[in-house]
Amino acid sequence: MFIATLITEGLTAGQLSEAGDRLAAAGCAPGASRWIDAGRAADLEFVQHPDAARAALEGAFPACDVAVQPMAGREKKLLVADMDSTMITVECIDELADYAGIKPQIAEVTERAMRGELDFGAALDARVALLKGLPEGAIAQCLAERVQLMPGAKALVRTMRARGATCVLVSGGFTRFAEPVGAEIGFHRVIANRLVIADGALDGTVERPIVDSNTKLETLVAVRGELGLAVDGTLAVGDGANDLAMIRAAGLGVAYHAKPIVAAAAGVRIDHGDLSALLYAQGIAAKDWAES
Repeated sequence: MFIATLITEGLTAGQLSEAGDRLAAAGCAPGASRWIDAGRAADLEFVQHPDAARAALEGAFPACDVAVQPMAGREKKLLVADMDSTMITVECIDELADYAGIKPQIAEVTERAMRGELDFGAALDARVALLKGLPEGAIAQCLAERVQLMPGAKALVRTMRARGATCVLVSGGFTRFAEPVGAEIGFHRVIANRLVIADGALDGTVERPIVDSNTKLETLVAVRGELGLAVDGTLAVGDGANDLAMIRAAGLGVAYHAKPIVAAAAGVRIDHGDLSALLYAQGIAAKDWAES
């Protein structure tokens, strides 16, 4: 048995009925439907052909996100999440570059790397090298002035944690941002790259080994093993090409407002809603969310 979850503001009973008709026409053998939160999120059960169900429902209703997955095990016990443009609204390296007066130059490289057009490690080294000499104080200033949490981030992590899940933030960005962000949101663990500081300024390098796509995948697999979880007990979310490996390896892999290469490969796309959509995907109603 499978579940299709529709998530959007203003969801109507008529749209649920139409969704059931679409599933029937696609040969999915739909069953019962039920509200998770009336007007915001609902589940539709069906028997077969999940790929056909996803194709039938994605884009069918305005500004509606769709999560299709097996009914069994939909509530996850491990979350591994990206930070930049996922748990926060910005790319920290781009914002840091603004304090050095070179944001457009670095942002272009970031965009290409996140689209999978450049090797992540080489692109990171090249961008950090351009920041050589930037005063260390710019990091704290950037954190205070530019870094904002993504809507729904606290609700997602704190609710999952309260329900017994382990939450890990793994970022190709920097510890000086990831550690305070992770602490504020409520992650159990934070893994990120370390900028090298010398004489009160960035020296243009990051410590080795670089936290990259392989690190994210290895973290998912390792923590899953520590917890004794099956693959279907895991959730991974990110937006860029360096998140692809962990997204593909998770029981529920989510592309969040993602680059096209990621959106095309992920099992679930969240294009419209905020991170609380991942609670609805797990069948958790708003009344059961932790305070954020």
